[in-house]
Amino acid sequence: MSSTSSLKRSGDLGVAELRPPVEVSWLGRVNFADALKLQEKIVAQKRSDPDAADTVLLLEHDPIYTIGRTPDQSSLRGGSHLPHPFFQINRGGQATYHGPGQLMGYPIIDLRRCGQDLHKYLRWIESLLIEFLGRFGIEAQRREGLTGVWVQQRKIASIGVGVRNWITMHGFALNVCGDLSPFDQITPCGISNVMITSIEKENGKTVSVVEAATAFEKLLEHWVSDLRVEGAWLPSG
Repeated sequence: MSSTSSLKRSGDLGVAELRPPVEVSWLGRVNFADALKLQEKIVAQKRSDPDAADTVLLLEHDPIYTIGRTPDQSSLRGGSHLPHPFFQINRGGQATYHGPGQLMGYPIIDLRRCGQDLHKYLRWIESLLIEFLGRFGIEAQRREGLTGVWVQQRKIASIGVGVRNWITMHGFALNVCGDLSPFDQITPCGISNVMITSIEKENGKTVSVVEAATAFEKLLEHWVSDLRVEGAWLPSG
């Protein structure tokens, strides 16, 4: 599954212009270390070639734990008990789990062409996921002061982004189906007693990660082509 779509942005007079295409790719199950190397390679290419297309990688991981750039690793609860490998990576945020049944989305976007506003970019990802979940009959929302997407008090998607020279990497983890018990080994996102949920748990229907990725790709194309990003993708001038 792979596609290319064109992202529109508005000029000073409100006239839509075409940006370089956004390349969306479904990679299947990918080892985390390999996915990290691929992201770094694409980021390096975009740094050397400002006209390179923005990219969204959709994939799934074998079981792992990650934590962001923080000296406070209390969310790992010591770490020695973890049943799966652990990576500290260049994103924001506390510990989380990635594994089968989870749709990973890694947008590699040049924010220099999008207003250089990381806050708006994070809110854009949240809005996109909220609309996506609505297509599965799930009413999701933000929670004030917290990054991510929630169904009432239950967290269904985590967001953690790294930025180098205004080029993004990492992104979101959306729980689609499968075993959520590995979250019990950590304090997810540093939030005590947080409940973790999934599409499958919320709507009671079996949805595969491949099906979710296909639906997400279609929605992403719709968003970027119709400029439904509430200013996050507007040029700075």
